[in-house]
Amino acid sequence: MKFMCVVILDQEIADGMGEADWKEIDRQSMEYDQDLMKRKKYIMSEALQGPDTARTVRVRKGQPMMTDGPFVETKEQLAGFIIIEAEDMEEAMAIATEIPIAKIGAVEVRPVLELPWN
Repeated sequence: MKFMCVVILDQEIADGMGEADWKEIDRQSMEYDQDLMKRKKYIMSEALQGPDTARTVRVRKGQPMMTDGPFVETKEQLAGFIIIEAEDMEEAMAIATEIPIAKIGAVEVRPVLELPWN
């Protein structure tokens, strides 16, 4: 089964981190991805640029509305995602607890919807 691990960053913690802290998180993340690959649990992952680079699109009554950024009052931001292969939710949660950024944020785990054309 495929699962998406949505990586959420706690902005307050992130703001207090120095360059060395970020390099260590990056190093741990690369090692983690390589470990998942060896275990045949890794499908793909991507880190995202900050929310200040985002644009939001909504279509209402057939009319597109576009705005800069997510502009939601929140202390957390979407930082990236990892798509993994796991036997079940229990295994997916165990894998997600090892994601390095979970130490400074959160990871939401959801099964990928299996469609006939996937």
